[in-house]
Amino acid sequence: MRRKKEYFTCGANDPQPVSVSVSRRVAFSEVDAMAVAWHGNYLRFFEAAHTELMQKIGLGYEEYYAADLAAPMVQSHVDYLSPLKLDELFTVTATMYFNEGARLDIAYQITGEDGRICARGYTVQMFFGLHDHEVFILVPPLVEKMHNRWRNGEFHE
Repeated sequence: MRRKKEYFTCGANDPQPVSVSVSRRVAFSEVDAMAVAWHGNYLRFFEAAHTELMQKIGLGYEEYYAADLAAPMVQSHVDYLSPLKLDELFTVTATMYFNEGARLDIAYQITGEDGRICARGYTVQMFFGLHDHEVFILVPPLVEKMHNRWRNGEFHE
C-alpha cells in the first residue's frame, strides 16, 4: 500500500520547510541486469540531496565534529513508485520539516526526467555526543542555533 499523505507536517507556528534539490544521471554501476536502478541505491540518491541540505543549514560534518555531536539515522523509509532507468536524468529533493525535539525530520522525492514521481521517502536523525555517546534528549546547542536561524527566515532568502 502506498502512502497518500505527507510523512511530516508543519505546525501553525512552525517556519516553512527548507528544501534542496540535486540532479544527476543514473550510472551504469547503479542498475541491475534489467538496466533499472537497483532498489538499494535509492537511499544513496536521498543522501546526495541530504548532504546539500545539511550544508545549506549549517549542519555539515565539520560543524558536527566541532560541536562533538553525532546525528545517526534512526529511521529510513522508501516508497518505490516508478523505476529509474540507466542514463535517466533525475532530481532528488530533500525537505526538512521543523521539529522542536532533538531530531531531524527529512522527506525526499525523486522525480524522473519526464516529471513522474519515482520514489518518496523519509529519514529521521537523533543526536548523541560524539565521544561520550550520551543521547541528547534536549535540542543540542548547534541545532538550537540552526533553529534560531530558521525561525529568523535565513533559509528562505
